[in-house]
Amino acid sequence: MTTTHHHEDAIRQVLGSLVGALHAKDLDALREIYAPDVVSFDVEPPLQHVGIDAKLRNWVRVFDTFATVEYELRDLTLTVDDHVAFGHAFGRLRGTLGDGTAVPGTWVRGTFGLRRDGDRWVVAHDQVSVPLDVRSGTGITDLEP
Repeated sequence: MTTTHHHEDAIRQVLGSLVGALHAKDLDALREIYAPDVVSFDVEPPLQHVGIDAKLRNWVRVFDTFATVEYELRDLTLTVDDHVAFGHAFGRLRGTLGDGTAVPGTWVRGTFGLRRDGDRWVVAHDQVSVPLDVRSGTGITDLEP
């Protein structure tokens, strides 16, 4: 196995761990996945969330909203070298609210920037977006990959 393939496999495991931590609503596991200085351009305001605590506050809001959380990551494509990597995929957060209402979720576009921290990979940047109808200024949330 080449080094690049080894790194790609490790990154796929990290992002798989992210999905698993979301399903488990495990903030401690999420803290291990992100860089301490992560910069996140998430769908919720403000324009950027800087640092691990700001990123985790977003997930706390999700966990407070949903009794059960499911996250699907689809069509992940990665570009990797020995020190940094970036990838893009489609993601969908869905689950069940506290009152039992099922929320089917919306597909979003996700971009990840990762870097090596010693012998492990961490997410240093992520961005989540939906397409925008420029005329109305409204996000388009009914598209599927």
